[in-house]
This record gives sequence, structure tokens and C-alpha cells, in this order.
Amino acid sequence: MLRYLGSTRNIAGCALALAGLAAHFLGLAGAYWPVVVAGLYGVGALLAPPDRVRLRVSHAEVETAGLRADLDALLRKVEGAQRFPDDVRARLGDLAGVLGGILDRAEVLTASPDHLHIVSQTIRAYLPAGLEAYANLPRGYALTRRAGRERSAHEELLSQLDLLDAKLREVAQAVHHGDEQALRDHGRFLRDRFGRSDLDL
Repeated sequence: MLRYLGSTRNIAGCALALAGLAAHFLGLAGAYWPVVVAGLYGVGALLAPPDRVRLRVSHAEVETAGLRADLDALLRKVEGAQRFPDDVRARLGDLAGVLGGILDRAEVLTASPDHLHIVSQTIRAYLPAGLEAYANLPRGYALTRRAGRERSAHEELLSQLDLLDAKLREVAQAVHHGDEQALRDHGRFLRDRFGRSDLDL
């Protein structure tokens, strides 16, 4: 369903349906305007060329697919363990959401070696190392502060997850910057093209 919503057929159908709505508001569609709108949508969806088939898998997709598989495997191990408190699981879930969004932009991510390195190391080194060290501690020991220490092992793990989250959000912002800029450019185009001017009546 989501794939169809972004398809050429749906976009063409929606464009013609909007034309039908415009005709209705101009008084051209008559009393049967819902039928006209639905019919125009159907015509657009049927006549639109099918989406192009893309069979080749890019190097970027191969790289990020491996990272995504490693992240999913790590999350399954954490889910199956009983050693992690709810707040750790919640932070890890948020972190996984940020990572998932970054990995969705495979081409952009792999174009930046620095960003790709951070994401790769986070999934394959930083997260496993911290979580594993914590999981090997007795639960009571991990939650208890000891004399001369600023925080418990539990607090230390949460701090590490927060640091990773902050850095990954910087990476996500950089990765998504191009899409945001494209959206802003499109908005400027629409305002220039369709915005009202002082000469409008």
C-alpha cells in the first residue's frame, strides 16, 4: 500500500482527480462531481506509465543492508536478555530509530566516509561493547553507586547511550539536509509560482 501511494499511477490519478475537484468548484462538473473525480482518478491511474523496474543493487544498499542486519541482530539479543532495565531498552529503541532513518538514506550515507564510519562503529563496536560490559555485571552491582564514584554502572551506560544518540542525531541531520533543502527549494518555487502578489485582486 505504501509503495502504491508513491507510485506514478497514484500520483497521476491524484493529479487528474484534483483537476476534477477544480472543475467542480468552477461549476463545470455538475451534480455528479464525485463520479467525475473518481473517474478521472481511474483514468490517470490506468494511463500512467508503470514505475521503472530497478533490479541492480547498489554498493550503498549492500553496505547498509549488512549494517541493518547487524543492528537487528543486536536488538534481538538485547530483547532476549533479562539483564537490561526498561530505561536502557527505551534509550536503545530511540537510538535504533535514529539509526534506521540514517540507514534508509544509503546513497547519501555511503557518500560520506566519516558518517558511515560513525554509524558502522556504533552498530558493530560501540553499542555491543557497552551493552555487553553492562550485561556481565550482577544486577544489584550495576544499579548501586560505590564510594568515590560519580555514578553507577547503570548511569554510566545511560550516559554512553545519550552520547551516541546526540552524535547520531548530528549525522542524521547531515544526511537528511539534502532532502530538507530540496523541500525548501520546492516551497520557494511554489510561492514564486502561485503566491499572491500585490497586484492580485
